Amino acid sequence: MKTPNLIHISLGSNIGNRLDFIQKAVNEIYKMIGDVVSISSVYQTPAWGFNSHDFYNICIAIQTNMSGIEVLDILLKIEKTLGRKRTDSNGYQARTIDLDIIFSSEGIITTEKLMLPHPAMQDRKFVLEPLVDIAGDVVHPKRKQTVKRLLETTSDNSKITRLKDRVVFPKDAYNLSRFQYLTIEGNIGAGKTSLAQLIAKEFNAKLILERFADNPFLPKFYEDMERYAFPLEMSFLADRYQRLQEDIAQFDLFKDFVVSDYDVFKSLIFAKVTLQSDEFMLYKKVFDLMYKNLAKPGMYVYLYQNTERLLQNIKKRGRDYEQKIPAEYLDKINKGYLQFIKSQSEFNVRVIDVSEMDFMANRSDFISIVEKIAQ
Repeated sequence: MKTPNLIHISLGSNIGNRLDFIQKAVNEIYKMIGDVVSISSVYQTPAWGFNSHDFYNICIAIQTNMSGIEVLDILLKIEKTLGRKRTDSNGYQARTIDLDIIFSSEGIITTEKLMLPHPAMQDRKFVLEPLVDIAGDVVHPKRKQTVKRLLETTSDNSKITRLKDRVVFPKDAYNLSRFQYLTIEGNIGAGKTSLAQLIAKEFNAKLILERFADNPFLPKFYEDMERYAFPLEMSFLADRYQRLQEDIAQFDLFKDFVVSDYDVFKSLIFAKVTLQSDEFMLYKKVFDLMYKNLAKPGMYVYLYQNTERLLQNIKKRGRDYEQKIPAEYLDKINKGYLQFIKSQSEFNVRVIDVSEMDFMANRSDFISIVEKIAQ
């Protein structure tokens, strides 16, 4: 994953339910642009440069894979959606919502469309006061002063009042931590590891990933499935059991819950497809002894992808030993998972079709999946 940009945004409103407009804007920024990682207190500020009702102002920091220019385009769309009407006339106007980029980790940007840092930020107390809450030590790349120092030396002497009202983090509404242990499952190439990584990062979860790359039998299995199926499945079972037992038992005080990209029951699903009947009977005896001692996921998510898309993903990620996987094998695995899900009435399950999604490239697809998990 590439390093995301950290972008600071100023939000203000002085029409209607000001707090509600700001909250709606923050929610849309989260859904369309990136993770909201910091939110300042809410401040009541006088209208700057014109006579009107007082504003409510906050600043937020977001992490996003988008550039500042891309973020600006979406902010303008959000303003329009929330009733902001921009005009060509000179001067300031009352507005339902005002969204301005103040800083970007991209540094100094000078274009006709966007100038960063915001060229007037040092003269705007309604920007500096909330910005100090979340970025007081950030240094202005041109003025070589911290935001805190800019506030101390600003020429703006407006009266700013900190309010008790709060803007809440949008992701708190999903409350994924209530599941305690979340499993993301799927066929080969479905994207389960990528999704587990995204969720762990954004929702402060302990991440448990399968160590398939260390299995010496895996390349051999794809060359000769019948010969290497049993040692492959036994080695996977032992490793999955050991890792889950150790990692789930060791609760991390700094994480809110656990997310993994596999459940040990996948061992039985794959074994039923790959093993001969007598081998499978022996394998199941060992599996049943192990499985009863493991913690069960509070939420089991299965990412369904059609076989054509799976083959495309497998080719794209370029693991040599996977390139000869036949479509028939993937079909059997999909059917095995769906049969397992139907048989587990005590499981809390979400089956999500991601065949037409690209949640790594499209923020809206990722949020759509999170919403389905949280239902």
